[in-house]
Amino acid sequence: MSHGKRQQREFRIALAQINPTVGDIDGNVARITEYLKKAEELRADIVAFPELAVTGYPPEDLLLKSRFVDDNLSALEVIRRKVSDTVAVVGFVDRRETLRNAAAVIYGGKIVDVYHKVLLPNYGVFDEYRYFRPGNRYPVYRLGRLWFGVTICEDIWHEEGPARIQSSAGALIIININASPYHMSKANLRRDMLAKRASDNKVLLAYLNTVGGQDELVFDGRSLIVAPDGTVVVHGKQFEEDVVVSDIVLDDIVRQRDTARREKPKMARGKKIAPEKIVIEKTRPERPGRPALPKRPAPREAQIPLLEEVHAALVLGTSDYVKKNGFRDVVIGLSGGVDSSLVASIAVDALGPEHVNGLFMPSPYTSVESREDVYDLGANLGIRVTEVPISSILESYLSALGRHFSSTSVDVTEENLQARIRGNILMAFSNRFGWLVLTTGNKSEMSVGYATLYGDMAGGFAVIKDVPKTLVYQLCRWRNAQAGRAVIPERVLTKEPSAELKPGQKDTDTLPPYDVLDPILKAYVEEDKSFAEIISAGFDIEGIRKVIRMVDASEYKRRQSPPGIKITQKAFGRDRRFPITNRYRGF
Repeated sequence: MSHGKRQQREFRIALAQINPTVGDIDGNVARITEYLKKAEELRADIVAFPELAVTGYPPEDLLLKSRFVDDNLSALEVIRRKVSDTVAVVGFVDRRETLRNAAAVIYGGKIVDVYHKVLLPNYGVFDEYRYFRPGNRYPVYRLGRLWFGVTICEDIWHEEGPARIQSSAGALIIININASPYHMSKANLRRDMLAKRASDNKVLLAYLNTVGGQDELVFDGRSLIVAPDGTVVVHGKQFEEDVVVSDIVLDDIVRQRDTARREKPKMARGKKIAPEKIVIEKTRPERPGRPALPKRPAPREAQIPLLEEVHAALVLGTSDYVKKNGFRDVVIGLSGGVDSSLVASIAVDALGPEHVNGLFMPSPYTSVESREDVYDLGANLGIRVTEVPISSILESYLSALGRHFSSTSVDVTEENLQARIRGNILMAFSNRFGWLVLTTGNKSEMSVGYATLYGDMAGGFAVIKDVPKTLVYQLCRWRNAQAGRAVIPERVLTKEPSAELKPGQKDTDTLPPYDVLDPILKAYVEEDKSFAEIISAGFDIEGIRKVIRMVDASEYKRRQSPPGIKITQKAFGRDRRFPITNRYRGF
């Protein structure tokens, strides 16, 4: 703004909650350009894009390829030339001396400055010290009357982090760009943290999160703008792309800050650092008359029940994994059980029934009820079910192996043969028709190894790999309630769980009841509780020992399982990394 004009009192902030794809740099640039245009049509003063929006997040070892980094920098140049009247904050990979997780501040076709992420996460699914080095600058930027800071993801989670320093230097708004993966109840934790940061520093926080599925990870969006008193001003959509826009009255922020400082004189005094102050010179006069902002639900209406949230994460994760990897159709082995029924339902919600194929592969031990339930499910979902019996194939296997096994008794070997025959058939259909196989094992089974390697574990993507069995049942009942009818047949939810690999088989022949097993697994796998701590919760000692042995002994299976969607705070794979060769038990 020129000095001769009336000082601007209101700023419009836009958060472009987009769904980038890792490695699709051209596609990501097109997405950024599309949303930049939307922000300019809304006459936003500032528009922000997610962490590493140019490359997609997480790019992992693509960052070790110099050409990949070069292409990302070339893409930033393309974006730079498209930025005119709106300041754009864009996440990318910088390479100054070393690789940095960075945000470019762009205006009028020029890169005004580059902020480097200061606090690099190196826990759970994050591995940023493998690739990046931390930044050491805390710049603040002036646009007209507005002083604002830019931070990246982890930076905002620390009380004494960059936001404290920037607010102490006069920033009224902190823009925080993110690629923050989903897990159950994280949204509440995130909202509470942001409310505290905003309130402690008396700044307005514009928190932008990416959205979409990337391998095991799902990003839920839910971008937030939080006022200096900690209240949520506006809430972005969940698991959808969105443009989150708000008009900010600077005088309100200044008034709240002045009041707070009178009441708490030491408020927002950070480290003894003098941040750089960078002025963004406005090259065009203010344009009068902004379009009205689109209406959206009040923040309290943006909260959704846990089961709906988890279901939405599974649907988005499945849809993006299938589509981003170039598939159109999927195939699922349908058994008449609860797990395959839920996976089929999620696949239909993610892709549409015309892209979901069911394979029913009955054996001599498949019950009449399971057959009926498979076909009822297929009819309810509107998917095609193809039947390929395995009895004759099993007989061929047993005949070929008979003289070698004649001196031994029948055991789990014959059970696993059935599962492996089914795995072969699924992969044959996948090869022939180009269908992605969705495996159907849940977290409870994967935890204790109640699955057959190269059998029911065969496939390309494990939709419910991180969903405990008890939650599987809850999700099925929720899905039926949403439909107002039994899309998943009621008998599927009430009959005794069974792999049906021998006469009269039940899951409880091998495992504790799931309502007992799942709490033990949560304590041991997700919460890292010791044997003694789990005992103190009232569980049977020998039962705990058995479960721990099974979990530890099954690591080799999990290493060979397909990737699956993370929905808990600690999933197998990225989150939990245990040695296969391991004699430690802790009891």
